[in-house]
This record gives sequence, C-alpha cells and structure tokens, in this order.
Amino acid sequence: ILPFERALAVSNEWNIAYLTPLARAALGHVYALSGRVEEGVSLLQQASAGYASAEIGYLHSMSMVQLGEAHLLAGRVEEASEFGTHAVVLARERGERGHEAWAHRLLGETASHRDGPDVAAAEAHYAASMTLALELGMRPLLAHCHFSLGKLQGRTGDGRATEHLTTAMNLFHEMGMRFWFEKAKAE
Repeated sequence: ILPFERALAVSNEWNIAYLTPLARAALGHVYALSGRVEEGVSLLQQASAGYASAEIGYLHSMSMVQLGEAHLLAGRVEEASEFGTHAVVLARERGERGHEAWAHRLLGETASHRDGPDVAAAEAHYAASMTLALELGMRPLLAHCHFSLGKLQGRTGDGRATEHLTTAMNLFHEMGMRFWFEKAKAE
C-alpha cells in the first residue's frame, strides 16, 4: 500500500497526467483486496475517469477488471458483471489478450456468486480464461481458475471438484504461492 500511496502522491504533486490513473488503479485494487473496499472502488472509479480524460487506452481494460473485482468484494454482483463485460470488450478492441483472460475469470466469478449460481456461464467463462492463460503462459491465472472451478463444483456436488482443486494446489505449490496453496488445501 505504501509504495502505491507514494506513487499517487508524486504523480499528483508533479501533475503527471498519464501516471495518475495508473497509480489510482493500483492503489484502489490493493485497498479493495485488503478490505478497504469502498476506498478501493472510489479510487478505481477515479482511475477510470482519468483514463478517459487523458485518452489512455493501455491498462484501462485491466482497471475495469479490478473495479469489477472490488464491486464483487462489496457484494455488488451485477455491477461486477457489467465491469467484466466492459473489460472484455475493451481488451478485445485493444488486443490485450491477457487482460481479456482476467476479465473472463471475473465473469466466471460473478456467474458463480449469483443467488442460484449460473454454473454453465461460470464454467464457460473460466474455460475461456483458462484457454487464454494456457496460451499466454499465465500460470497464476490458470491456478486461480482451477481453484474457482473446484469451489463452484464442490458447492454443486460435481465430482470434478477434487480434480480442479488438486490441480490448483499443485500449481500454487509449484509457483511458491503458499497463501493460495493453503486456501485450496482447506477447500
């Protein structure tokens, strides 16, 4: 948090218009993930407006993913889904395939977190994310998709849950991602 707060302060102080939205998005994302969800949402919304006003296309789609994740953490599934859909469109327009992969994961998460999860939609989005992740060598994303699929299938009684959770655990272990390895193991 401290380096991102410093980055935002410096970009504001020196009026570096093209860095300010990047710093706001990074800090907003970290705030949301650390439990300061509403502060995170606010910064991410400011970042999105900053991207538009400074005509910055690069990373805007990933900022939309982060904004969607923050809304999901706040329990606002519909808003999260809208940001995920927008992020897919932006990423495709700009050829940001890695960002598109993260956007599909977000859409998988929103489909699986609805009251009465839409299992088919969630699985389709996770599959799209995993296909891109495999192609682009995005192993952490691949592991997260397996973990999310395992959790979803575990809730619905699908026998494939153990396979996905085991794959996620193996990937997290190989990459030294102990926090996530323990979460997958507990699941």
